[in-house]
Amino acid sequence: MSWKSKGFDPNPKSMVTKKLTLLLCIGCFCAGMLFSDRMWTVPEAEDKTISRAMGIKDERLKLISEGCDPIQKDVKHESKDILSEVSRTHNAIQTLDKTISNLEMELAATRAVQESIVNGSPISDELKIPEANGKRKYLMVVGINTAFSSRKRRDSVRATWMPQGEERKKLEEEKGIVMRFVIGHSATSGGILDRAIEAEDRKHGDFLRLEHVEGYLELSAKTKTYFATAAALWDADFYVKVDDDVHVNIATLGATLARHRTKPRVYIGCMKSGPVLAQKGVRYHEPEYWKFGEEGNKYFRHATGQLYAISKDLASYISINQHLLHKYANEDVSLGSWFIGLDVEHIDDRSLCCGTTDCEWKAQAGNVCVASFDWTCSGICKSVERMKDVHRRCGEGKNALWSEA
Repeated sequence: MSWKSKGFDPNPKSMVTKKLTLLLCIGCFCAGMLFSDRMWTVPEAEDKTISRAMGIKDERLKLISEGCDPIQKDVKHESKDILSEVSRTHNAIQTLDKTISNLEMELAATRAVQESIVNGSPISDELKIPEANGKRKYLMVVGINTAFSSRKRRDSVRATWMPQGEERKKLEEEKGIVMRFVIGHSATSGGILDRAIEAEDRKHGDFLRLEHVEGYLELSAKTKTYFATAAALWDADFYVKVDDDVHVNIATLGATLARHRTKPRVYIGCMKSGPVLAQKGVRYHEPEYWKFGEEGNKYFRHATGQLYAISKDLASYISINQHLLHKYANEDVSLGSWFIGLDVEHIDDRSLCCGTTDCEWKAQAGNVCVASFDWTCSGICKSVERMKDVHRRCGEGKNALWSEA
């Protein structure tokens, strides 16, 4: 059979075409393989990059979960440094504030001595040794406001809530509580009134004499001088003023004030806001009533005058600025006015002004009052006769003062 009959063309041209086709196929195959290799290489590289990134992320998450993230550690460390610096700064400010306060107290003491020398008045033993007093820290100084004519009132206080003799000295040494009757001088220096107080002081040794001329209309000036003098003599946390016709539970007073010991500027008492009395001749008349606005207005909030306490910083403030502080007719109003505009915390504590009737059942219920008196009399009515009875019914007990921490 011939080539044609089998379907093959023996023409050489046809053979070349087939070879060319075969080569073309091989070339295409090779090109395809090469292209496929290049296409799959990039995703592999990307997979490696993604895998590496995921590994870093996993490692970072692990570090964070373990609290070892370097960035987080740096932030925490920096925060601790800032807090530590703030704490150190706060401590430094407190130390500086205490130093300034001590310097102010020393300045006040020096002023008191200088004024005594200039006025030609004798310098008390307590004023002569401020260095020794400065070494002792007291909880409170209780100044009992009294007058020349109040000998029987003072005796009623001595017989009830004010410790006497060695017990009073022990109270100062062990509890840091100083108690004194506060009185100035008569208009006639060295007269019979002054000599009577000097004789009484020799017997009891419980007076604080002020460079002040006594008089009912001079109570604001007396209050100012008392705080300045007490702050110069004793380094205490609190300075208390109380009238000599008020019953006081000293241990309860100390415990009450101790709760506010960490506060810098504290004004404690029974806060009130009574009417401004413009009418002449009435008790508690206010000559400067026009300063308080229209007729019928009330005073700003201030502690009632029977008993109040102020912290050391406020006593120092009064001492330093005593020549600039204005005096109103009523001493409790004057004291309240001196703190207006200052960053002072007013604490209204009603246990400092119990009545002589309700103090008994409060004591029986375990809520012993700090101070008791009759509002109608601005003190205990007929206090000389009734002080012992009020003490019996409303007193905190003989052992309270020494068992109090």
